[in-house]
Amino acid sequence: MEKIKMNTPLVEMDGDEMTRILWRMVKDELLLPYVDLKTEYYDLGLKSRNETGDQITVDAANATKKYGVAVKCATITPNVARMSEYDLKEMYKSPNGTIRAILDGTVFRAPIVVKGIEPCVKNWKKPITLARHAYGDVYRNTEFYVDKPGDAYLVFKADDGEERSSRIQRFEGCGVVQGMHNLSDSIFSFARSCFNYALDTKQDVWFGSKDTISKTYDGKFKEIFQQVYENEFKEKMDAAGLVYFYSLIDDIVARVMKSEGGFIWACKNYDGDVMSDMVSSAFGSLAMMTSVLVSPNGYYEYEAAHGTVQRHYYRHLEGKETSTNSIATIFAWTGALRKRGELDGNTELSAFADRLEKAVVDTVENGKMTKDLALITTLENVQVLNSRDFILAVKENL
Repeated sequence: MEKIKMNTPLVEMDGDEMTRILWRMVKDELLLPYVDLKTEYYDLGLKSRNETGDQITVDAANATKKYGVAVKCATITPNVARMSEYDLKEMYKSPNGTIRAILDGTVFRAPIVVKGIEPCVKNWKKPITLARHAYGDVYRNTEFYVDKPGDAYLVFKADDGEERSSRIQRFEGCGVVQGMHNLSDSIFSFARSCFNYALDTKQDVWFGSKDTISKTYDGKFKEIFQQVYENEFKEKMDAAGLVYFYSLIDDIVARVMKSEGGFIWACKNYDGDVMSDMVSSAFGSLAMMTSVLVSPNGYYEYEAAHGTVQRHYYRHLEGKETSTNSIATIFAWTGALRKRGELDGNTELSAFADRLEKAVVDTVENGKMTKDLALITTLENVQVLNSRDFILAVKENL
């Protein structure tokens, strides 16, 4: 058969461990036989990042600015154990954090809903879309150990010579200090992205922060969201019958658990990191979550929101069989291909992405799935498939 043509390349960011293995399988079995795949390839595996001093991550983000659409495999964010395992020159920051800082924007994550995989929160009837601010906070922090008595200060030196400082803490012994920041322009982009996405998908927006405690930092988020809503989106939201709701983050969490779903939950960077895992797991599996970074400048980066599945990778290296869920990885590719098709006016490419997603859903709903889903499905007499056989079952449906 003649392969579907691509007009413009995608930026392809390879990753680590078991998800890197799945990445290759998905390309070989589900993409390359049908699509004349054009990508600009960047290896963001930890070995490559170490060899380049993490410059390859920056290069991949800048390439995304050039081509507009990227697809990313899951990657390792190193800790102390990884430093030794990979003989790293330094403890590199999260690749996702680096990319998001360069592209700005908002990460939208939503569960992939299939029949037979029911939410463990029984009243959730509709998907909950997590909108995660993709800049700043602890992901752009500065921190160090304190190993002797002394005073820690927060200091700002303005270009015009003004200086402001505030004592954080008097240390009588050891401890730790952390400083973090955000940018008003980035928060404005975050708010606008959320309200635009709400109008596109016809969903309410819920946003929560801790402005009672963090009166200045979180208070700025609350203030900007309210300003953007009232000045730019209220009339449009009202006309569409949509609601913007703000409350403290702990109150929002309680309300989410009692809700039916079907709304956008806007979260600051760390809140979104944690809560997206909670929502995806409650809807079935961490491997059942779509994730896309939407930049206000028109850049899109699709990724698998879960980790690199380290335990399965070690089994794979021992030659043992694994049953690893590749659905989020497949949907990262389909999301990127669909957006590439939309931007290029390539309807065949977008239609292929739709068909591949339907083939995935049909495979699971027909009772063929990986072990993580088989353990929680309400379907009877299901067939548990290993990592490769699940992808081949999807290929058969495709």
